[in-house]
Amino acid sequence: MLERIAGTEVVGEAENGSDALKQIEALKPDVVMLDVEMPGFDGLALAETPRVPPIIFTTAHVQFAAEAFDLDAVDYLIKPVRQERLERALDRLARRTAAAKKPSTAEHQLTVHSAGAARFIDARRVCAFRAIDKYTEFTLDGEELLVRESLDSLEKRLVDSGFVRVHRSGLVRLDAVTALDGRGEGLVVRLVDGAEVEVSRRQAVELRRLLGLRR
Repeated sequence: MLERIAGTEVVGEAENGSDALKQIEALKPDVVMLDVEMPGFDGLALAETPRVPPIIFTTAHVQFAAEAFDLDAVDYLIKPVRQERLERALDRLARRTAAAKKPSTAEHQLTVHSAGAARFIDARRVCAFRAIDKYTEFTLDGEELLVRESLDSLEKRLVDSGFVRVHRSGLVRLDAVTALDGRGEGLVVRLVDGAEVEVSRRQAVELRRLLGLRR
């Protein structure tokens, strides 16, 4: 099944955990396809070993799935493994690897131009962003600042950092929300820095879900 996947090469096989460790040290594989129950040194013990590569469990033992994910397994495939499920697991590994290689500064960095100088700010310090024409405005430490990046672009960059779109012109950091209030026929979120941002009807349902509200 692995040989059918382009760019995938099986570099070694092992009958038990001890043999697997030796081969991992010698071959330096990108990923280990691992069963749970093996003679002697089992799969869960192997997964706890320092410096092992990413692991995809391939096993008939459904009951160990929670323990496997606690060990940060990439995926947990139940035998008999289906070809499409195996391919999805390797795609997940590829995405994880790419994310790990991406510089965190580039992902979260905001560039503010002012008086001929450029300032670099970590977006995770910001509570909310507001769209203004072709620019995006935000407040940090009481100072109003502008970035030359659209709100749509910022949303794509920051969605994995806990930011959520609440309005076509508003993006907020979810852990900065202190209250969700009714305002006339609509809603606003109140933020830890005292700011208030309007919530559109379209985004209200998703925001309530993310905040753990039933409706």
